[in-house]
Formats: sequence, structure tokens, C-alpha cells
Amino acid sequence: MGNSDIVQGTLVVGRISAVFGVRGWVKIKSYTELAEKIFDYQPWFVEKNGNSHPIEIDEWKRQGDGLIAHLKGVDDRDIARDWCHRDIRVAQTAIPKLQESEFYWYQLKDLAVYSHFSNQVERLGLVTTLIETGANDVLVVKGDSQSIDKRERLIPYLPDFVLNVDLDAMRMDVSWDPDF
Repeated sequence: MGNSDIVQGTLVVGRISAVFGVRGWVKIKSYTELAEKIFDYQPWFVEKNGNSHPIEIDEWKRQGDGLIAHLKGVDDRDIARDWCHRDIRVAQTAIPKLQESEFYWYQLKDLAVYSHFSNQVERLGLVTTLIETGANDVLVVKGDSQSIDKRERLIPYLPDFVLNVDLDAMRMDVSWDPDF
């Protein structure tokens, strides 16, 4: 499987960050909303030497404020170390479907954002990422060659501001003053 096959149809849900102990355990950084949910999505796919490798977890537990897991068939610290500092991917089909007006962050990335403000529609740029603030998520929108400027804007991802999301058109409409 080549690099192009590694990414297509998969999502990054976490990272194997370091070894833990001497018996094949590793520390896991989960990017899922509830950290433990990462273990619901199996098998994991990890890129190594330009190829995607399925790996399974046969045991996991909380360790302090983090997660640790045992890689099935790996009982040696040095072998486990070879899997560290690598993204954990899962098949997109393993992720649960959301309700009609809900979206995963990965679906919002790269959407063109259009401001509807003072009876004008202006392109603000593209969603580059989202930030979790605790109170609400925030869209990071960076100006591009088609937008009104090259500024970066932080727009709360709330119904008061996000008017419409059209994944097919790769477009998001917001109620946002372009001067902010």
C-alpha cells in the first residue's frame, strides 16, 4: 500500500506518543471528543516505512490523565518503540454517522467561508482548523487568493454565527462582520 492509499478513506484519530514500561505498552494521545472512544474504532492503521499497517489493541487503560495500550503481539519495549510518534488512522466508515446538522471537524476543514453582513456577501477564506475552547469551538478562517483579504479570523462555531454548511458545495455561510 503506497502513501496515497494510507490517507484515502481514513481519518487521524490519535497518535502513539511513547513507550510505557517494558512489555509492549505505549502511550496514546486521543483526538476523539471522549478520549476512550479511540478504542472503539478498530483496527487502527499506522504508517511505517511508507506502508499502512493494521494494528490491534488487546488491552488498554487510563494511566493518570492519559491512556496506555498494549499492541497485540508486541511484548518488547524496543519493538513497541518502532510504532511511536506515528498517527493512528481508522477507516472513515468506522466513525458513527451524525445527525443531519452535525459535522465532524475534518468535514469542515477547507470549506470556503462567506460572510453575510450588511446585505453583502464576501468570501473570508478557508477553514484551516478548529479550536476547542471549552465554552464552544472556534473556526480558524484564513484568507486565500479569492477572499477579501489574507487575514486570519476566529469565528465561534455557534448557530448565531454559522448560518449554513454545504459539504457538497464545500461552502459555509456565516453572519460575521468582515472587519472583525
